Parts: sequence; C-alpha cells; structure tokens
Amino acid sequence: MTHRDRIGLEAIPAYITHRGAAYCGDSRELLNRLPDGSFVLDLGGAYQKGIPARSLYNFRVPIRFCDELGFFLAEDFYWFNPSKLPSPIEWVNKRKMRVKDSVNTVWWFSKTEWPKADVTQVLAEYSDRMKKLLEDPDGFYSPKKRPSGHDIGRGFEKENKGAIPSNLLQIANSESNGKYSSRCKAVGTKQHPARFPAKLPEFFIRFLTDPGDLVVDIFAGSNTTGWVAEKEGRQWLAFDKEREYLASSSFRFLADNVDSDEMRALYNEINAGEMVELGEYMQADLFSSV
Repeated sequence: MTHRDRIGLEAIPAYITHRGAAYCGDSRELLNRLPDGSFVLDLGGAYQKGIPARSLYNFRVPIRFCDELGFFLAEDFYWFNPSKLPSPIEWVNKRKMRVKDSVNTVWWFSKTEWPKADVTQVLAEYSDRMKKLLEDPDGFYSPKKRPSGHDIGRGFEKENKGAIPSNLLQIANSESNGKYSSRCKAVGTKQHPARFPAKLPEFFIRFLTDPGDLVVDIFAGSNTTGWVAEKEGRQWLAFDKEREYLASSSFRFLADNVDSDEMRALYNEINAGEMVELGEYMQADLFSSV
C-alpha cells in the first residue's frame, strides 16, 4: 500500500519520488483523513501592529488546539536560531528598544495521550565533562547524594551513546547557502521566502516516527520536510497552494549531475500542471535502503 492509498487521496500530485508525493492545493481535505499521530507546529514570534508589545497569538494557538479541537500538548520546544537577523527592524535596529527575536516556539501536539516517541533516536553528543567521566569514572567522579536531593549513583557511568536532548533546539539557519538556493538561482526561479534548516524536521522525524511511517507537511513551501523524510526512509506527503514553489522544491531531490537545463525543464513541466516522476533524476542515496 502506497502513501497515497493509505489515506484514500485521489488528487494528482505535482511530482512524485520513490517515497513521497507533493500536491498543489488546500491541505484541509487531507487533515480530516488522518486518525492519529503527532502534529509539530513551528511559530515565530510577532509584535502587535505599530507598538512595541508582543502578540500572544503563538500562545493562544495551543490553548485553542487543546481546549477546542481535542489535541493534547505533548511538549513545548524552543528553536534558537543563532544566525537569525535582528528583528523587528523598527524596535530593534532603529529605535533600539528591544533585543533581537531569535527563538521560535515549536508545539508538539498529539491526537492521543500516548503518541509514538523514542528519544534514543535523537540523542545529543556527550559534553566534554561527560566524556571524561566515561573514560575514567573513579578518577573523575564520586557517587553521592547532591544538595538538590538527587542520589547520583554509578548508573551515570553507563555509556548510552549520547545524552538526552533538551527542549531547546539550537540550530542555525544557513539555508541561504544551500543546494536549493543555488539551484533556484541557476534556473532563475523564485525561492520560497520562509525556509527552515533540515535539522529541525530531522529531529522530529527521527524522534516521532519509524522508517516506513508517513510524514505530512501541510505548508510545504520549499519541501525541506519531504526531502528529510525521503532521506530518513519515511513515506511523505507535501501540500502547498503555490505551484511555482512546489516546482522549485523538486530541486532538493535531484542528483548533482542534473544540469540547469534539465532542472528548468522539470520546473516548467511541474509549473504547467503536469505530474512529474523524479525517480530517474534523484540522488542515489535518497532511495537506498534504510
């Protein structure tokens, strides 16, 4: 059973890959067909119009989702982007009344109280201090009860292949220097203005799904999520209302030996409403077994 058959979707895709399909249109029809799973929503902060006071919209969203729509808030995450430009310009750059806004809220919602999750798939690298402890437990550490009340015993010496990550995700957004951007420039197509780094969906795809599971992006844009899902061995569906953005998002999947003329031809076919199969143009490592 394919990713399309699983939810009875009859629309024609803009393009398909080995594991997924991108569609031009409204994703609300799709949402009614999904009975379970997690929903991860990234929201940037904002100010009220014309005044240096914050909007509360990104906090009202989880309240409405949970109180009115029946979702559960599994956990709140915060994406710190150290490379984010100072904003808003009026209050930060010009009047110098506020600090730059560099953290987004990322809400992890679920349709059940017990969504699938496995933190061992997203372990963080050990700190230098922890590495020293693992190398020489006796010379670096003495088990004892801490003032906080935690009884830190010998279990801390166990090698777990990484540390439990926190809900603060520090991921720089350097997408402007990526393959998608350079290919858009080479072909002369418009780039999607709101792109996020691949490491952000990668974290949640690894954390909340297994290979073969279905990943859905209802606001696909440049389809970073679909590309990561393909790479991670997941099936995927991507939706966006703007066909030209979907057409250029196909560049993410193409092999390095696809030249600009071929890319332009594929872009034009997708943008004209034709369904394109990308399989023969794709990077080999994107459809190898996972």
